Amino acid sequence: MDTRAEAGVRARGKPRIVLAIILGLIALALVIGGAQLALLGGTIYYLLAGLAVAATAWFALRGDSRAMAVYALMLVGTFVWALWEGGLNPWSLQSRLVAPLVLAVWVFWPWIRPWRTAFLGVVAIVALAFGGWLWSVNRPETAPLQKVAAAPTGAGEWRQYGNVLAGTRFSPLTQINQANVNKLEPAWTYRTGVLQTGLGFEATPLMVDDTLYLCTTTNVIIALDPETGARRWQYDPKVNAPPAGACRGVSYYEIPDATGTCAKRIVSGTVDGRLIEVDAVDGKPCADFGENGSVNLKKGLGDVISGYYYISSAPTIVRGKIVVGGWVADGQFVGEPSGVIRAYDAVTGDFVWAWDMDRPHEHGEPGPGETYSRGTANSWGPMSGDEELGMVYLPTGNSTPDYWGAHRSKGSEKYSAGVVALDIETGEARWNFQIVHHDVWDYDVSPQPTLIDIPIDGKVVPALVQTSKSGQMFLLDRRDGKPLKRVEERPVPQGPAPGDWLSPTQPFSPDLPAFDNTVLTPQIMWGLTPIDQMWCRIKFGQARYEGIFTPPGYPKPSITYPSFLGGVNWGGIAVNPGRKLAIVNWNRMANYTSMVSRKDADAMGLKRSDDGVAHVGLPVPQEGTPFGLLTGAFLSPLGVPCTEPPFGKIGVVDLESGKMLWEKPLGTGADSGPFDIKSHIPLPMGVPVLGGPMTTGSGLIFIAATQERALRAFDLDSGKMLWRAQLPVGAHSTPMTYISPKSGRQFVVVSAGGSASLATGVGDYVMAFALPEKP
Repeated sequence: MDTRAEAGVRARGKPRIVLAIILGLIALALVIGGAQLALLGGTIYYLLAGLAVAATAWFALRGDSRAMAVYALMLVGTFVWALWEGGLNPWSLQSRLVAPLVLAVWVFWPWIRPWRTAFLGVVAIVALAFGGWLWSVNRPETAPLQKVAAAPTGAGEWRQYGNVLAGTRFSPLTQINQANVNKLEPAWTYRTGVLQTGLGFEATPLMVDDTLYLCTTTNVIIALDPETGARRWQYDPKVNAPPAGACRGVSYYEIPDATGTCAKRIVSGTVDGRLIEVDAVDGKPCADFGENGSVNLKKGLGDVISGYYYISSAPTIVRGKIVVGGWVADGQFVGEPSGVIRAYDAVTGDFVWAWDMDRPHEHGEPGPGETYSRGTANSWGPMSGDEELGMVYLPTGNSTPDYWGAHRSKGSEKYSAGVVALDIETGEARWNFQIVHHDVWDYDVSPQPTLIDIPIDGKVVPALVQTSKSGQMFLLDRRDGKPLKRVEERPVPQGPAPGDWLSPTQPFSPDLPAFDNTVLTPQIMWGLTPIDQMWCRIKFGQARYEGIFTPPGYPKPSITYPSFLGGVNWGGIAVNPGRKLAIVNWNRMANYTSMVSRKDADAMGLKRSDDGVAHVGLPVPQEGTPFGLLTGAFLSPLGVPCTEPPFGKIGVVDLESGKMLWEKPLGTGADSGPFDIKSHIPLPMGVPVLGGPMTTGSGLIFIAATQERALRAFDLDSGKMLWRAQLPVGAHSTPMTYISPKSGRQFVVVSAGGSASLATGVGDYVMAFALPEKP
């Protein structure tokens, strides 16, 4: 019997048949998909690889050692093609090479009996080398940065959502520093007892005097001992909770020169549309505020379906006036509740003024039978303020529905998707700067405007930094909204859905980094295996994509990058005001969007919700327009993004020079995987993020935010990760820090509530970390 026949005898049996069947199925998928991709004008690699795998399956079924030769030839071709398309990019090589190499072990095994030990050794070496190479993707690109002395330790409080009214998320504390941060350990954990999918526990606590204050997903206000986490009091407003909502923080107000009951107050909005105040000392409602401590924010809005309007961000208080906007349900129907901005007296709750962008110079309440203008753009993200200039700065969203704009009013077209400065005394708009013209991408501006003073041409200028979902960062003079760094109007793709229109240009900020400016190509489509990567390339080829601001697709689907998660979302940025350094975390994912005719939308059952919207990314009915919409993350059949990692990043920008000092992937894949199953593999691939950073005077960055359930500390200067704590669920909130008056210890606190959209669990944890107590 010849050698080939002897090998065939050894290769006979059930394993050989199973191998042949599996190879045959893989070949079938590659041939069918590869042919489809080739017809779309894409690469013919998958078709050729499918034919080679089919031949391998045939020889394997016969027990013929030529299976090994054919497959080896296919591997060589795959390696050459992978280098040709992706170069030495580790993630590009992973999607093309890992699965075929793993399968090669099974294909080769029957015919390498004398060399199996050596073969396994080679496989182990290759796997280790490739794994190390993948790990190297975590290395940040750094630039020389002069170190300066840390700011002196301050009072140790955290009195606003962003620590200060300017929203910097900067604390001057230095007790925890680069030398000892790795010694941080859990100090205490408090559980709110509120667990409900769809309601986001994303609160950043306040620390005022000797008490922590926060809100739960159902707007229960809680006061905690900052040293132990023990609850001191809680107030339950007994909200009618919708299926979705969030409470990202409360506000604090102290009446000047007052003592006694409610001299110090905690202010909160609710998910059922109320503004409430309680005594900061005991949590009892302030009877002199509104009606027994509550103001009805639905007044003047007309008919409001439950869950269609609520307050998700902490109210902003400037010069004794509480300013609130509100979240309005995405994409349901034309004429949803107004996006009106209102101010109330911080002591009495009396109405002060309203800013209705369709009636921008009428600041009173609507008359009998009237309402604020319906369907206008809203402001649901955190606001900031300047006491000296007497202005409140609000990031604005877009009009509803989100992806169709032919019906929008002149006021919404002027003020949506940007930042607006209102006079705190009158409600009059002082200036506005639009970041996205005629937004039909759900690129509402949600990050808090961040206020800093920055030297320009030898003079210190009061500035405002605004980031956005579209990935652009703008530096403006906060007195008049004029750009302090160049802004260019650049041509963008045209061709709207029938009946709508598009702006021919959009604003770009060329002197500051973009988050992200990657242009998608078929070559950077990704997958865990060549098959789902091929599927992503087919979907890419079937869609319209012409770069950023590619309009929503009809009749052909379209790809939007960055996605509606950003870029930079509501988590915003942190800024070291002395060093003029901005810490930014952002997403690098795409949406896949298809507009459907009204007739087809009705046939699909796309109707407006009767109780609010669980989260973005669901089918969008857009009642009252010619089109419904199907949109969501651009994912492979395995549920992983179709674009190459990293999916989330963090970096530091020098606001004076406009240069990115370093950037790196944020988070590992340990809590991610196909079908939302944890991989438990901590590859530093960078994962999707929701939440923001905090920075300290000692040059540390603290951030959770990631799909990975962890809180991290980074060195501000180098980007090196110095500390990491595992969390029970995802923490999609901004960390804060303070000094405990009792012990003098510095604490870092984060709320961990999970996220339905990022599949990071459901939780109710408030977790504090500190250095070990001295004996």
